[in-house]
Amino acid sequence: MIEIKGLNKVFRTEEVETTAINNISLQVEKGEFVAIMGPSGCGKSTLLNILGMLDSPTSGKYYLDGVEVGHMKESERTETRKGKLGFVFQSFNLIEEMNVFENVELPLTYMKIKPSERKRRVEETLKRMSIDHRAGHFPPQLSGGQQQRVAIARAVVINPMLILADEPTGNLDSNTSREVMELMQQVVHEKQQTLVMVTHDNHLASFADRIFHIIDGKIVRIDDMTGKSKEEREKEEKKREEEASI
Repeated sequence: MIEIKGLNKVFRTEEVETTAINNISLQVEKGEFVAIMGPSGCGKSTLLNILGMLDSPTSGKYYLDGVEVGHMKESERTETRKGKLGFVFQSFNLIEEMNVFENVELPLTYMKIKPSERKRRVEETLKRMSIDHRAGHFPPQLSGGQQQRVAIARAVVINPMLILADEPTGNLDSNTSREVMELMQQVVHEKQQTLVMVTHDNHLASFADRIFHIIDGKIVRIDDMTGKSKEEREKEEKKREEEASI
């Protein structure tokens, strides 16, 4: 699904050269939920931008579904993103002048899907997200949790092969965060979609199948949570929090 080989990203100015990604290699399988963790400035958001084809690596290879996409031209990247990638942001990024239905419908409009099919897909997705009763409301009329449900609906309505989430619960309280994470976990496993999430939160990361820890642009540890019970995941989470406090 995703394969990265020897990936590097260097930002250069006239005076300074900064290495954000340092020789990272990793694989993510179809239907897998992966969390990328690390402190601010470690390179995790840069890596997510490259995975989302919003930026190009300085060197190295990025294969998406068997196709090398890391060094495509901007026009090629834009075309490849359509229908294949879904994005969920911390700040929701909903259009306030559009109601819930219209916000979720928007990517399907860009894909030139027929109106009848758009309507079917949007209604089905809103129902899955338990937000269908708010279809005619506008973003300012919704709570933070409801807005994030709409944002997730917009990301998954196109049935993307890859969903990318950047601190998706950063603006939500702990209970709402848990609900949103359980929803994302359910969506990924039901549809066998791949989810890569960037977070600094140990609790959110514990929902993932694997956790990649990044420091100074390098992967320093990988935690495999596959098959672990809720209790085991919570134990791992507590252990990571204790390590972080040392």
